[in-house]
Amino acid sequence: MLSVQSDTYFMQQALAEAHRAYESGEVPVGAVVVSEGYIIARAHNQTEQLVDVTAHAEILALTAASNHLGGKYLSGCTLYVTLEPCVMCAGALAWAQLGRLVYAASDDKRGFMGYGGKKLLHPKTKIEMGVLEAEAMQLLKAFFRSKRL
Repeated sequence: MLSVQSDTYFMQQALAEAHRAYESGEVPVGAVVVSEGYIIARAHNQTEQLVDVTAHAEILALTAASNHLGGKYLSGCTLYVTLEPCVMCAGALAWAQLGRLVYAASDDKRGFMGYGGKKLLHPKTKIEMGVLEAEAMQLLKAFFRSKRL
């Protein structure tokens, strides 16, 4: 049984958001923000729906979390996201002073690790990667396979 406060549990919640994105025709990336063991924000990619290239799951989740907390800094929060953030999102995470980032699948083409890595984040942000990576990759591959048909 999963502890309610495990990385696996929270990544499963992010994957549920990614499935919502998939079902609406968006690149299936989902995110949740956790503070003190509770999910305070959920989001998935909505770039097509909102006609906004910045409507990545991470950005939408940060905005919702900041609104929930009533402040722009998320130093006590963890962001769980199904795909390695891009450079834009890494910049937003840095400005938010995110406490911890946990992501499932690496993004060799657009992920921030290939463009400066950890130094793009706030110096105190801790990083974990690979949590439920296979599940996240399977969903992404299914999405792009369906677009190529």
